[in-house]
Amino acid sequence: MSKTLLYGATKVEETDGAQAPVASLEEFRWKSRVLVIFADKDNSRAARQENQLLADRAGLGERDMIVLKISGSTVKPIFGAGGNLNERALRKELGAPEAGEFGAALVGKDGTVKLKVSEPVSNGELFAIIDSMPMRAAESLKPDK
Repeated sequence: MSKTLLYGATKVEETDGAQAPVASLEEFRWKSRVLVIFADKDNSRAARQENQLLADRAGLGERDMIVLKISGSTVKPIFGAGGNLNERALRKELGAPEAGEFGAALVGKDGTVKLKVSEPVSNGELFAIIDSMPMRAAESLKPDK
């Protein structure tokens, strides 16, 4: 079950977490949240999303984020360590948009998809969604965070 929300002109699908974990991202489970960006044909929306995210590296780090970009058959780490990832498996498991279309998917530390967008999402919106997650709330109570 999922619901579609609108943040400005961005189509957002927020899932209820009842789905199976993303197996191809197992190495990050319980350690990091992973945002996977699927590049569009001219790469403009993907580049905009990338630049926006990298403008707040501290915010990404605070939230234990890994950012990956899939363009064609290549998986490129944008922020954090990427590992040896299979582009086809990621596309299939995350329900990627058609090749050449923009999309992004946020995978929580529990390994399930928490958010899918078809347009770039602002750092404020992304961080608000992450910060509303129970695991993130528990992290922020720890003295070292």
